[in-house]
Amino acid sequence: MHEFHYRGNKLYCEGVEISRIAEKFGTPLYIYSRKTLSDHYRKIAQAFRSLKPLICFSVKANSNLAVLKVLANLGAGMDVVSGGELYQALKAGAAPKKIVYAGVGKSKSEIAQAVREGILFFNVESLPELALIDQVAGQLHKKVNVCLRINPDINPHTHRFITTGRVLNKFGLDMQTAEDIFLRRSIFSNLNLIGLHIHIGSQITEPKPFVQAIKKALRLITRLKNSHVALKYFNIGGGLGIVYHREHPQTAKEFAAAVLGLLQGTGLKVILEPGRFIAGNSGILVTRVVYIKKTEHKDFAIVDAGMNDLIRPALYDAYHEILPVIKTSRPADQPTSRPKYDIVGPICESADFLAKDRILPNLQAGNLLAVMGAGAYGFTMSSNYNSRLRTCEILVEGKRFFLVRKRETYRDLIRQQIIPRNLR
Repeated sequence: MHEFHYRGNKLYCEGVEISRIAEKFGTPLYIYSRKTLSDHYRKIAQAFRSLKPLICFSVKANSNLAVLKVLANLGAGMDVVSGGELYQALKAGAAPKKIVYAGVGKSKSEIAQAVREGILFFNVESLPELALIDQVAGQLHKKVNVCLRINPDINPHTHRFITTGRVLNKFGLDMQTAEDIFLRRSIFSNLNLIGLHIHIGSQITEPKPFVQAIKKALRLITRLKNSHVALKYFNIGGGLGIVYHREHPQTAKEFAAAVLGLLQGTGLKVILEPGRFIAGNSGILVTRVVYIKKTEHKDFAIVDAGMNDLIRPALYDAYHEILPVIKTSRPADQPTSRPKYDIVGPICESADFLAKDRILPNLQAGNLLAVMGAGAYGFTMSSNYNSRLRTCEILVEGKRFFLVRKRETYRDLIRQQIIPRNLR
């Protein structure tokens, strides 16, 4: 559930008309519901309350400081994958001891940054990375906590680009290599190898892949325990799916019911890393129709948002529901009179579309459209392609709304660029 709904013919976010926000700040723009963010975090916390887990929001899903602050205020930790995300999490008030650091390509400077900040631990993806963290920790005279990420070779039945737990993916260590590292852990004198991490993918709508991955990890945990390797943490990752179209994803309660029995007997502190589940349906992208282009084959609604604003349809062929911000009065019992549109942007790419073959009311220039389910992997994946300005972001709280990111200006486009003196 989320807090975007119609009152009469007008789409609202919580207690605020979407059109009112668009008129004040222009389009395109992202709008987030504080209540939806909070409610979805609480759903996971409630479902897993018997374990008292650490819930680390996946910052890559939505890194806006206000969004992170809402979650940090609720007690959330943060799952980061870069020095920039670590910086943002700390700026938003996340406690360093609630931050876990994942990602396959951590640089020496990023590792040093995290060690100095005193994060909870690193999720380590490879033996060379483990050696580098050990080296940096020694140089900084620190003892650093580490969890090994294993690759359980589980098919999560999701899009191939967001599958992360198969042997052909770049993520994690195979089970035997991970076990060998734990058994030879004494050679890493500056590290505490204290846990195991799994993350098999994103937008996973059924519990079975999670259960399979956890069972594989538990077998390794048992072998390590028998070899007198004492672990403290079991990080089961994230990846819970949401409703974009016709999906029927598991609820937080259903997910918990499927895995709690496996986790309760371990004696380990459980960590979860949800991102999309919390943020996905907490946000929308609002765009305005610029032109209606009619051709012999189809009609195009050309809007002012493009693949630089929301790349998921182009990258994953992802489906996002498109809703009119203000409904027309056309009777609902006349579906044949409702045309099909491709909703396309201004970018010079054929892949620049937000939706295809959508039945919508007769559109005209100036109409506002809401691209639903855009709160995760929306703005964070946006770019300045075609020298387009990245949009602003708004947070709604009840009947109030706040600008939480300013729209870029042309000056921002060239702020870091330098014309060499010999070209002047």
